[in-house]
Amino acid sequence: MRIKHLGHVVLYVKDLPTSVQFYADVLGLSTYGEIFHGRAALLTSGRTHHELLLIEVGDAPGPPRGRRIGLYHIGWCIGDTTEQLVRAKKELEEREIPIEGMSDHVITHSLYIRDPDGNELELYVDRPDYDWKNDREWIDDPVRPLHL
Repeated sequence: MRIKHLGHVVLYVKDLPTSVQFYADVLGLSTYGEIFHGRAALLTSGRTHHELLLIEVGDAPGPPRGRRIGLYHIGWCIGDTTEQLVRAKKELEEREIPIEGMSDHVITHSLYIRDPDGNELELYVDRPDYDWKNDREWIDDPVRPLHL
């Protein structure tokens, strides 16, 4: 067997309408449909039927912070120019969404935020000028500070 690509991520959320609104307003995802009698929503960027499935569980503990086993963050590609990332940063700041980090990964430039349930999201742009297929030098120094 060989994986073709990552198809989707499923997150449990406290309040479905709040999370759907966040992913729609902030990330621009569209609701493809609701399932489980309205207790879950399929969201898509338009690439496929859904990249994200949100399932409402009500009041429950959120994801732990710090060192732990399990999901660290979800990376969302938002383009391929640093200018697109600068615009995203400005938009986040205007919405008063805290930016928890900014990283230059050599092959990508990234911003880090959290969704309403505390899940960490990486918003990144690919660097089209970096040939990651043939140049693996970035692996030796994969994270640098990013200054936008």
